[in-house]
Amino acid sequence: MAPRFHLEDSFAVLEEEPRTPRETTYTPQEVLSHNRPQDCWLIIHGKVYDVTSWIPHHPGGTLIYVNAGKDSSQLFDSYHPLFVRKMLERYCIGSLKLCGAEQDLGVPSVNYKNAGEEDFYLTLKKRVEDHFRRMKVNPRVHPHMFWKSLFVLSIYMLSYFVTFYWGGSFVVAMVAAVATGFWAAEVGICIQHDANHGAFSDRRGLGYLMSASLDLVGASSFMWRQQHVVGHHSFTNVNGYDPDIRVNDPDLRRVTADQPRHDYHYFQHWYLGCLYGLLALKSVFVDDFVAYKSSSIGPIKISRMTTLESCVFWGGKLFYILYMLVLPAIFSCHSGSRVVILYLISQLIAGWTLALMFQVAHVVGEADFPVVEKKDGAFRVSDGWAALQVSTTNNFSTDSLFWTHISGGLNFQIEHHLFPGICHLHYSSIQPIVKETCKEFDVPYNCFPTFWSALRAHFDYLKKIGRADFKLRLDG
Repeated sequence: MAPRFHLEDSFAVLEEEPRTPRETTYTPQEVLSHNRPQDCWLIIHGKVYDVTSWIPHHPGGTLIYVNAGKDSSQLFDSYHPLFVRKMLERYCIGSLKLCGAEQDLGVPSVNYKNAGEEDFYLTLKKRVEDHFRRMKVNPRVHPHMFWKSLFVLSIYMLSYFVTFYWGGSFVVAMVAAVATGFWAAEVGICIQHDANHGAFSDRRGLGYLMSASLDLVGASSFMWRQQHVVGHHSFTNVNGYDPDIRVNDPDLRRVTADQPRHDYHYFQHWYLGCLYGLLALKSVFVDDFVAYKSSSIGPIKISRMTTLESCVFWGGKLFYILYMLVLPAIFSCHSGSRVVILYLISQLIAGWTLALMFQVAHVVGEADFPVVEKKDGAFRVSDGWAALQVSTTNNFSTDSLFWTHISGGLNFQIEHHLFPGICHLHYSSIQPIVKETCKEFDVPYNCFPTFWSALRAHFDYLKKIGRADFKLRLDG
């Protein structure tokens, strides 16, 4: 039987005298200077909050300062139950002075329609909260997650051992390398994804440890939180804002009609399928270090690292290089060239698994790509944030327990984007509520019948957008 749980108990410490002075206004630059755990301010729906004293008690652990000093409106709404709104007022210290300079500060901000008061989302959140209240379970926790994580990590380590040290034939080692890459991707999909969304455990230490499982397989959990939690979930499919669809000029990929097109994009649906395999290698050895040096990931200005986060970043990189490259080079039963081949096989499989699993959710023709307009000095979109989470996102194979486990709940991507703080093993129970509410509010809800149909839709879209407005040049 699921344990009895009252979420309100976690916030009991909030019962203190509210602050009274709220006439003060702050510019985005002033708020941005308070961007660390020891001095943490947040912007939520135009108000400024000093939540420094609440950080040690926050049930979501470090997520409270993942976007410190910046606009956290969408993050606050999507992670917190409705009753927390009233408690938040105790930490209000003023309001934001609108100066239209957010973009100049490298702090992107978009005003969504009816922000914080979206009828669709308020209704949906109440229904989902009532559902878990009736079930008497903590939505952030599922008892099977511990055993699932133990299984994934154990198979990953076993595959790694067979790949480099078993001593059998090279063919067996290559098969094991494929398994190593697949299960490395599963660590990212099934364990760290939930943990870095605060949806793994109500024990903050265990949750943080599981979030660092991404560092175990080479990528940085800190940088992932900045790109995925802060950027992608706040600005899903918004060109120029969502770091997951950012495109430089020139770039090998074109994702939206607003992005620059080059002649070679005509063939992107062919060559990107191959290049996706480099995703893991690029993340481990290039992207994390570029972000560290530039203090940004595309349009997202990354937060300041704490001492612990810095240790995890550098320690994780060193440990990964040690066990994945140095030790096999010294102790493996295979030659140095074969060790390199085995390593590359594992990383290509990891890259393809990760890329294809995530791309089918947002980069398809059925997904919207919202357009930002500048109006009255502010950047706006014409729909509500929650409604856009549905229209920019697609599910697949939601009736398959196999795909729910293999994809880490990414087959319920719509439910995940609406409620990122809920453990993925609970998504199937709230899907009927989400679908019913979407139908009631006329919000489009798309679900592919199989993963393969979603994958085909992804490459069909790459072909279409790569050839949109294409004009053949005849020289001479």
